[in-house]
Amino acid sequence: MIRIFRLGALFITLTALFSGCHSSSKNTKPSGVTGPGVIVYKTTDNYFFHVPVTLSQDKKTLVSYPAPSDLMVNGELALPVKLEGGYLLDRRGINENSAFLKWTYYEYSRLDHTPKPEELMRMILDKDPFTEMYRCGKKSEYKDMIPELNEIIKSNKLSGFSRLK
Repeated sequence: MIRIFRLGALFITLTALFSGCHSSSKNTKPSGVTGPGVIVYKTTDNYFFHVPVTLSQDKKTLVSYPAPSDLMVNGELALPVKLEGGYLLDRRGINENSAFLKWTYYEYSRLDHTPKPEELMRMILDKDPFTEMYRCGKKSEYKDMIPELNEIIKSNKLSGFSRLK
């Protein structure tokens, strides 16, 4: 009787474990999700070399900030890409609530620790640095993103994208 109980318990446990685990050849990504977003922006001043952080909507607290090692992509500083017309292509994950620090990418990447939020708040240059910001779809929608974005800018078609600022 005990043996039957143990086998039954084992069967129920295994059934519960494996019923949630299955593979499917269908795409399980939610529709519309095709990869990282493309953010194109202009700033009120030249913040090209300055590290972005993300503030709360009221701009009073820090929501997101990088570790010094986060500023590198493939062994190079993750500076934005210069586009036509003074626009920049984000490579760090900014949004309309981002701000820039006094530290440059180079200076920040050389720090031996991630600064505390209070210190980062004191290092903010401008809490409202953007004059324009657009969400230009997903990276996966472009074959050769930089030339395509430059063509969009030159032909005044940024207005066809979602304006964040």
